[in-house]
Amino acid sequence: MKRNYWIAGLLSLCLTVQVSAQDATALKYAEKITAAGLEEKLTYLASDEMEGRDTGEKGQKMAAEYLANHYKNLGLAGPVNGEYLQKFNLASVSFSDVNLTVGKQKLVNNEDFVFIGDGDMKKAEKADLVFLGLASEENLAKVDVKGKLVGLWAIGERAQTVVRDVMDAGAAGIVIVTMEGQANFDRLANRYKSLSGRGRLGFEQPSKQEPIFLVSSEKMSSLFATPVEILKEAAKNNPQSIKSQKATYLIKKNTKLVPTENVMGYLEGTDKKDEVLVISSHYDHTGIDSQGRINNGADDDGSGTVSVMQIAEAFAAAAKDGIKPRRSILFLNVTGEEKGLLGSEYYANNPIFPLENTVNNINIDMVGRIDYEYQDAEDQDYVYVIGSEMLSSHLKVINEYNNITYTGLKLDYRYDAEDDPNRFYYRSDHYNFAKHNIPVIFFFNGVHDDYHQHTDTVDKIEFPLMTKRAKLIFHTSWDLANREERTPVDGTNTRTDR
Repeated sequence: MKRNYWIAGLLSLCLTVQVSAQDATALKYAEKITAAGLEEKLTYLASDEMEGRDTGEKGQKMAAEYLANHYKNLGLAGPVNGEYLQKFNLASVSFSDVNLTVGKQKLVNNEDFVFIGDGDMKKAEKADLVFLGLASEENLAKVDVKGKLVGLWAIGERAQTVVRDVMDAGAAGIVIVTMEGQANFDRLANRYKSLSGRGRLGFEQPSKQEPIFLVSSEKMSSLFATPVEILKEAAKNNPQSIKSQKATYLIKKNTKLVPTENVMGYLEGTDKKDEVLVISSHYDHTGIDSQGRINNGADDDGSGTVSVMQIAEAFAAAAKDGIKPRRSILFLNVTGEEKGLLGSEYYANNPIFPLENTVNNINIDMVGRIDYEYQDAEDQDYVYVIGSEMLSSHLKVINEYNNITYTGLKLDYRYDAEDDPNRFYYRSDHYNFAKHNIPVIFFFNGVHDDYHQHTDTVDKIEFPLMTKRAKLIFHTSWDLANREERTPVDGTNTRTDR
């Protein structure tokens, strides 16, 4: 995104005038953020006792209580009618019986296919399975999809978009390929298998008869008795050349409500108290895997959560000394991130403070480790910064100024590109603020071999580096909470669709 250099220079000058009087004060309270304090909190939050903090489970409830007590002990207010928990229900949806037969092949759920759709049927349905390939207007004009199961070759495509296009064209359901290689599919299927007993968590909604089956490229080849390379070519502009198959499918659904909660502590500001800065992390993780191993989630996102806790300590200590921020601050730890950013979505749809008064969201998700890109680097003092310049021309400059002034980290923007194949911008809780045009910064350390594994443990956390990252976030937050004008929303949100 292009920026005028004169804006950055002028803003830097303004920052020099404003912040210089606060240097000693900000530095004093930043010292409340220590490696020892982060380690003590994370050792408990990411312990086996928490059982992986799976959404709605015992460990997540224990973590919520731990966080709420922390904010209470700091003297922060409970903003939910005097309480620290924003309680709500999710729906756990499981599919007790999912069958798919094509020709004489009876496919096995979470082995031959992964069911990613919705539906609840009284009896099995029969339909032709036709091959569409790419969901282009040209292909849809060549293949009759109405009332059919439709084979989609969506490698490199936005799967959600193409599925919607084909269902809107009258398809009865979809069999879709989204990735190359059997090994990649098998890893996904194994993960779905390990989660199948728990059900999918989401918000309760009426059932849609939308059977959608994800298969590997090799399995799609087998279903149509056609080599992969021929399917690839036919997918582009000759899908009608692939012979249709007879299929039968059945889906039965069970739903139960799962109570869960966001946790928050509130520090009221002074003269600008109606404006609110939100500092967030998610405190849930993925629980216990199919082999009974606890996924402790020390980095993801225990690191972000204890960073929020210590940043809250720093602000609370200043407040006790009579130095309260001008703007109010909401320390927000959300649930259900691992299930689809559910806790932050719930907060954004049911905000405790009006979204129009929410000036910024600072989101912290994985800040305790060194990733693949930096594991062999001579200088490993880095942090990835995502989303900081999309909605406000000031926010990135403010963060960079505070980094230069206080911490000297390398701010790496490589994952802030709209075409980032990892789509990290869409994968953490700041997204649910940005989609409401609230300027955000997402701090992130990148992925490593222990990501979403039982080996993501406290002993692998780089606490000195994590401390430096947390101090940068504190200084940027201090600046945003105390500056004269809130950051303007003068950019366009070009990344609204997950």
